[in-house]
Amino acid sequence: MTEVSRDAKTDIADGSDRSGLEGTGDSKPTPNVTAPTVDGDDVDTTAIMNALRGVIDPELGDNVVDLGMVKRLERSADRAIHITIALTTAGCPLRAQLMRDAKARVASLPDIDVVKIHFGEMTADERSNVMARARWKARDNALETDIPPTCRILAISSGKGGVGKSTVTANLAVLLAGRGYTVGVLDADVGGFSMPQLLGNDSDIEGQRAGAGKAVMKPVTRQIGDGALRIVSMGSIAGTNETEAIMWRGLMLNRAVQHFLEDVQWGELDYLLIDMPPGTSDIQMGLARMLPRTDVLIVTTPAKAAQQVAARAADMARKGYLRVAGVIETMGPSTNPDGTITAVFGSGGGQRLAESIGVPLIASIPLDTAVAAAGDAGTPVAIEHPDSTASMAYRDLAEVIVTDVAPPIEIAECSLRGTLIRAGADLDRARARAEARLNEPNRSGFISAADTDVEPIIESVEESTHE
Repeated sequence: MTEVSRDAKTDIADGSDRSGLEGTGDSKPTPNVTAPTVDGDDVDTTAIMNALRGVIDPELGDNVVDLGMVKRLERSADRAIHITIALTTAGCPLRAQLMRDAKARVASLPDIDVVKIHFGEMTADERSNVMARARWKARDNALETDIPPTCRILAISSGKGGVGKSTVTANLAVLLAGRGYTVGVLDADVGGFSMPQLLGNDSDIEGQRAGAGKAVMKPVTRQIGDGALRIVSMGSIAGTNETEAIMWRGLMLNRAVQHFLEDVQWGELDYLLIDMPPGTSDIQMGLARMLPRTDVLIVTTPAKAAQQVAARAADMARKGYLRVAGVIETMGPSTNPDGTITAVFGSGGGQRLAESIGVPLIASIPLDTAVAAAGDAGTPVAIEHPDSTASMAYRDLAEVIVTDVAPPIEIAECSLRGTLIRAGADLDRARARAEARLNEPNRSGFISAADTDVEPIIESVEESTHE
């Protein structure tokens, strides 16, 4: 998106900062953000701006609101919402992506049916400000989480347990990886984790302490075709007892998920799938704060009781200004060999839920005994029984995700990519040198890889609740 001058490229490459912006250097630079011009008495500025915080400029690694890119909000006579976004350069190759994301997020708000996006261009001073922030992020790797800005984040949520939410997450993860993507899987159901079983992972997360007691973790990695899964779950932490209840509540739960986002070395990701706990817990609220660019998929069965509580999960997501991207129905009607249809849990429930909350039904997964058998075996049905009816429905779901709901973000043609990569490479070399020094004999503050464990993570979660 950004047209980078020769001097700007040099700044990024050598880590210097010549912007003259107050707060740069070792402190975080902040663009001069002014409130957008608002036309129309009934424009809910707060809701729209919060929704737009989920729109990330993947080149600059920040949302369009905090970058000061949103310049005008207007409700026209035809009741459409018009939004003007200033780009760093008018010919931005990510223009279409930003338009798509902005329209989708604002249109998900209540009482907004039509959204029109208009583009302008930043002034030289505005461009200088956002470039200073981009240079700082590239130089210091200053992400609020370790999730890359080009990563698509999907939270798989449900109103109640037992509807197949985790099974959906596992099958979607392996299918996306099978397409060649690198997929992170975060098991945010801290007390009811199931990802290790469903994905057949019996390895433990690697952890180490480096510098000033800082604890870091590396996800369990599994290759799927040309892609990869990177899995983080409480069930993969050494010493976790699968039959022992985790008695964490409130702040402790949020702290655990926060550590999984901030202290896990995720690396490059195309997708991050978050298996949410059922219902409307503190974790849902914390996720909206930590990852406002998350898209939410609501899982339900055809049963009426499941629909009612799923609607509440969708409402909570929207109150956190997250986009509800679609409904997935599980345990739907299945077709018998003789052509008859069996609807054990009824039919049409997913469609009714989708209509009631104003989003599309993006998949209906039929009831299939192969699903349970594959889950028990630790291999998702999409791999274990690829020709089953459920597997075919899951493959259709993966296709909808990558082509419509959350297409992968590609910034290879953008002008900033090369300089940011070079800056990141320089940073990696610097870190490697620093780690080598720390690992020398008689150096303190470092535990060698041979002594790795993640107990510091647990300690940090528990201690931080008392701060």
